This record gives sequence, structure tokens and C-alpha cells, in this order.
Amino acid sequence: MCFLGATYGAHAQVQPTPADTVKGARAQRIALKQQNKQSNDFANQYDIGDAFKAILHPKRKPDSVFKKPSGITIIPNIASNPSIGSQLGIKAVAGRKLGNDPNTLLSVAATSASVTTKGIIYFYVNHNIYTPGNAWNFQGNLVIAKTVSPDYGLGIAQANNGSEEDQVLANADRKGRALHSIYFNIREKVYKEVQKNLFVGAGVSFDIRSNIEDQKSTGLTPYGIYNERHGFSNGSYQANGLLFNVQYTTRDNQNRAYKGFYVDAGFRVNQKWMGSSKNAVQFTTDFRKYISLSSTHPEHVIAFWNWGSYLITGNIPYLELPGTAKDGSFRSGRGYVSQYFKGTKYNYSEAEYRFPITKNKFLSGVAFFNLQTANDEAGTKLFQVWQPGYGGGLRVLFNKATRTNLCLDYAWGKYGARGFFLGLNEAF
Repeated sequence: MCFLGATYGAHAQVQPTPADTVKGARAQRIALKQQNKQSNDFANQYDIGDAFKAILHPKRKPDSVFKKPSGITIIPNIASNPSIGSQLGIKAVAGRKLGNDPNTLLSVAATSASVTTKGIIYFYVNHNIYTPGNAWNFQGNLVIAKTVSPDYGLGIAQANNGSEEDQVLANADRKGRALHSIYFNIREKVYKEVQKNLFVGAGVSFDIRSNIEDQKSTGLTPYGIYNERHGFSNGSYQANGLLFNVQYTTRDNQNRAYKGFYVDAGFRVNQKWMGSSKNAVQFTTDFRKYISLSSTHPEHVIAFWNWGSYLITGNIPYLELPGTAKDGSFRSGRGYVSQYFKGTKYNYSEAEYRFPITKNKFLSGVAFFNLQTANDEAGTKLFQVWQPGYGGGLRVLFNKATRTNLCLDYAWGKYGARGFFLGLNEAF
């Protein structure tokens, strides 16, 4: 596997913001202080952009005026594994602060397009935008894909003595299957800051799948059994609903936080009048805490994450059940493939230690441990059975202006599950 990357975008000289009021003058001083600190930080860090400059222009002298590095990172999206075949595509992430208020949080966006030798076509774009002064926050994504979804049954791999259908659905030996489909998702949430760092929001989400088929399995399958029990079609479904959320954040960076915490809790209400196949109400929580262990080297961080989703009433389509890597960024459960464990109620916890390796921060590392739990339809309750995952990884600083890292992780789970996981930005 091979990866090449570059950072692109215009460099702009940092100039003071004109101020006509005392408040503006104070904001200007704060901004200049932060810019000077950024200048010193950037001077001591080395990213992929610096590497290309050293290779392509080894004799160029440093600029006499500090120039803010570009906030855009682009890399080829190349991968190969048995599930998807060989993949070729392109991926980009971007980040910048909007306006001149020094307290405005970093806005980030990402996009990717790829195709594989097994016929998978995948395109997505997502964003998390904070307007100047954090007055508004817009979060959303668009996904269009011809995809293959791994299927390892319902629950947490707990054996049972129920009917044949119960045993196939629980799939305690984790026999792998694959469901092919056409997938479309559009989601948008709008948050309004009502107090400092506290946001309330609402939005909509449309999840639509068609041409769903298991091309190789015969007889009873977890997918077929679940659909029969809950009244879903085997060929297609829609899960469309309204979103209502409350968010509180003090993270110092959206891509790679050194300190602060993030909490988001909300309800999803799927409605037939919006085209949803079934009505349903889910409650979802997301908690993240970051503790820096050093004031001189803040990259030494212990990070904690807990994500959970719980069906309160109604029915959710099989492939929309909460589970492994079904969080908003699809990064949970390293050590297992997507939806390796899932249920109508699901909870995930992870702890990670992050540390610099080189003095110029070009290379750093992580070590992590996670736990998953889910219910099933044969009597296993949430929090009754836990499944672990663990691993470590290398980080390459791609863009020091936005703290964008290339993340290369290797993780292990149970049942022989293991794998190499690659991404831009931290898992959480």
C-alpha cells in the first residue's frame, strides 16, 4: 500500500484587523498574540508541505514575513483488502477559522471519491462549520454509493439456545456475509449558540437503500430473519427523520484536540410522512474528553470517548442499526469491520494515549483500547456482554495549520478480527 500527499492553497500574510472600538482593539491584540504564538508553533513543527518544499526547493530561504499555512490537504485514496478489493480514489480535508473573532472554533470539511475492483463506488462530502463568533454551527454530509456492507448478525456474538432463527440471527461464531446495495444519505443539522459553548439544534436525515441483495448466501440469513420479524422489505427501505440535538463543546481544535470536552445528545424521529418505511424514535449520546499531560508539549494527550444509541420505540432497518463504526464519523470499533456488532441498543467506549515521537512533531503515535456492548433478540441485554479491541498507530503531520494527521492504525479484536485502518484526522 502506498500513499502520497500534498497541501494546497494560497498563503496569506497575517495583518492586524482594523478596530474602531475598544472592543475591536482588544480583539485585535488577542488575535495578534495568538498569531505570534501560532508563528512560533509552526516554526517548530514540520509537516508534509515542509517536506515537499525541502525536496522541490532545497535552497529557498524562509520568508521574512510569517505566512499562515494552507488549510487544505489532498491525498490519493489507495487501499486493498478482501472486502473491497483494490481501491483507487482521492480524498481531501480542509479547515479554517471564519472571521476575525479569536474565539471562533475551527470549521472543517472533507470529501472523497473512490472506486474498487469489486464494483464499489463511493462518494461523500461532509462539513462542520462555525460562523464568526460561533453564532451558528452547521453540520452535514452527503453520501452516494454503490456499496457492499459486511453482515455479521445481530447482537454482541452471544450464543443462545433459542430457535434456529434466533441462533442464525445472533451468529455467535461470526460467520461473515455481504449485502450489496445502492445507498444515498443526506443529513443536515443547524445549531444556534444560546450560551457560550452551548448549542441547540435541529435537522433532517434521509437514509435510502435500494437493490439490496445477498449474492452468495442461501437459506436463513440474519438480514432476512430480521426483516421478516420487523416488517421490512428485503430489497429496499427508507429511514427518514427529524433530528433534535443539544451540544456543548470546549475543544481547542475540531481535528485533533489537546484539551476540552465535547458532548452531543439528541433524538432522531423517523416518520412515515417523510417517506420512512417505519416510524421510530432513537436517543443518541456522544461524549469526548481530552486531557493534555504537558504544558510545554501539549501533544501528550489522554482522550476518552463514549458513543451510544438506543431505540426507544418503533423499528429501524437492519443496515441502519447502531453498531461498530456507525457513529457520525464511522471511526469507532477499530479492530472490527463496520457493523461487526450491532443492536437496537448499543454503547461504545474508548481510551487513547497520544504522544509525539519526533521533536518537530512530524511523527507521533497512539495506543488505544475500546469496548463494545449491544443487545440482541434472544435475551442478551445491553451492558451484559462486552467485546474488546486494542491497537496502536502512527501519525504523520499533514497540515500543521489545522492539525491534520494521516492516521495509520493496526488493531486487533476477538474472533480473529484484525485490520489496518487508515484515515485523515483522529478517530475522535
